[in-house]
Amino acid sequence: MSEQQSARNDKRERFIYKDDDVIEKPFNWAQLARLFTYMKPYSKQMIPIVLVMMVLGTATRLAIPALIILAIDEAIAPKVGEPSLSKLYMYAGLMIALYIIQWAANTFRIKYTNLIGQRVIYDLRKDLFRHIQKLSFRFFDKRPAGSVLVRVTNDVNALQDLFTNGVVNLLMDCVQLVGIVVILLLWNFKLGLAIMVTVPLMFVVSTALRKRIRFAWQDVRMKQSRINAHLNESIQGMRVTQAYTQEKANFKFFNHVNNINIKAWNRASAMNQAFGPIIEVTSAIGTLILFWYGSHLIQTGAITVGLLVGFANYIGNFWDPINRLGQMYAQLLIAMASSERIFEFIDEKPTVAELPDARPLPAIRGDVSFENLVFEYEKGRPALKGINLNVKAGQTIALVGHTGSGKSTIMNLLCRFYDPVQGAVKIDGIDIRSVTLDSVRSQVGVVLQDTFIFSGSIRDNIRFGRLDATDDDVVQAAKAVDAHDFIMDLPDGYDTQVQERGSVLSMGQRQLLSFARALIADPRVLILDEATASIDTETELKIQEALKKLLMGRTSFIVAHRLSTIRNADRIVVLDHGSIVEQGTHDELIRHKGTYNGLIEAQYRFLTA
Repeated sequence: MSEQQSARNDKRERFIYKDDDVIEKPFNWAQLARLFTYMKPYSKQMIPIVLVMMVLGTATRLAIPALIILAIDEAIAPKVGEPSLSKLYMYAGLMIALYIIQWAANTFRIKYTNLIGQRVIYDLRKDLFRHIQKLSFRFFDKRPAGSVLVRVTNDVNALQDLFTNGVVNLLMDCVQLVGIVVILLLWNFKLGLAIMVTVPLMFVVSTALRKRIRFAWQDVRMKQSRINAHLNESIQGMRVTQAYTQEKANFKFFNHVNNINIKAWNRASAMNQAFGPIIEVTSAIGTLILFWYGSHLIQTGAITVGLLVGFANYIGNFWDPINRLGQMYAQLLIAMASSERIFEFIDEKPTVAELPDARPLPAIRGDVSFENLVFEYEKGRPALKGINLNVKAGQTIALVGHTGSGKSTIMNLLCRFYDPVQGAVKIDGIDIRSVTLDSVRSQVGVVLQDTFIFSGSIRDNIRFGRLDATDDDVVQAAKAVDAHDFIMDLPDGYDTQVQERGSVLSMGQRQLLSFARALIADPRVLILDEATASIDTETELKIQEALKKLLMGRTSFIVAHRLSTIRNADRIVVLDHGSIVEQGTHDELIRHKGTYNGLIEAQYRFLTA
């Protein structure tokens, strides 16, 4: 890859993912506690069982080396008398019994911890998705879909090990370590203390790695998010990529992002692996001290051979949990990196939010007024400049103007996808900011130019407008927009399965389904935002009569360029650079010979060229 191409890729990557940065915060214990609150609902049902199994498993593990000491000192090499085979069998039988108890306890513990862990992950993912659905359009405007997707999938999945085994293993290892230290110091304080002298050294070295490892795993999560975002963008834009034969360039950028990801992973993984050698070196030093000082104590008669062997067993059991704790700390860092990104989204406040005292909007007549509306997508760049417009119930209003004049923005404010910087949108004289979002949007139907068809049946896609609609309601809505005939020509009629975005349907057919979806909701206010732009002329002629019936009695807003769609509107509102420059009927505006007349003449010249 050339340096110029690499620089372009870096610039593109920074621009696309500039919102997705490593969270530069210290280790947040309060946030860790917040994460564990998700275990609280299961504390009474399962945690007591897990704790009992944990204590039982740890106690048996601590008891087995003690039996080895007794077997050596009393059955194999007693200080007084002959070796006793019967005692050896007895201690061996006890050890077998303890191993069986330990196996059973661990089996039940793993079963219940997995149940708790999966339920916690389910609850966390559910809360995250529920909150994402509440976030405003501004949140999605500045984030690629892949960046959102990775929070719900990868980042939540990264917490599974922590909740299924990590927490309980941490407690078990801590209890085991405390138990071993207490036993060693009680049996021989000097030898136990001599072995423990290496532990502070190990912690000093490992502590130096903690912050670097945490930021390294944050960086990994960020890079994975970028891969997901690019994959989503590439799949959505595959037709454009292939149409312009840019597969190689797109692959180069994917390879660029992928290389960055693997480098970040290798760097974080290498830091993780540093814990292993630290533990091994410390363990080796501790073992050398044990046999060097222990052999001296045996020669002086201070300890027995059995006690030395027991010490060796306990030391082996001591460094294993130390090693696991090192791995657990790395796992905890991974979990913290993911939880920070998850809670970053959960803590995100919707820019369009209901007031604490918001009440449901009652059934509306359909009077709509826009009062001195000012709106900005970006600060300092107004998209609307003091819009004033009053619409009576049942009227059909057409909004026309050049691209970027503010037509769709007005409709977005009416649906309350955004809130105005100044002014108000009122329905039946009620400011829509004072009522609940659901009560507004349930009475305002929208048909967009870019129709989204969900995976599922044709019937379910139409019923999405009103989930309690009957099959007959679905058919009637389809007939009303002249979609019934093409649906019945499909292999399974209304039960025909379609994939995401309705790939088996033409653009016109998808648009007709969106008409049926909006109409089955029976809204009092209906918005058609370039809704006939993707419908061919023949299909459009078929639905003109249906539209007259469907718009009757509703307050309707039509954003369109086609003369056939807007000429029969009660009023046509012409916008230019965020301001209303003209309004009136089609004939009035033609006679006025202003902006609207210029748009019509330009459209006529285009059609006759």
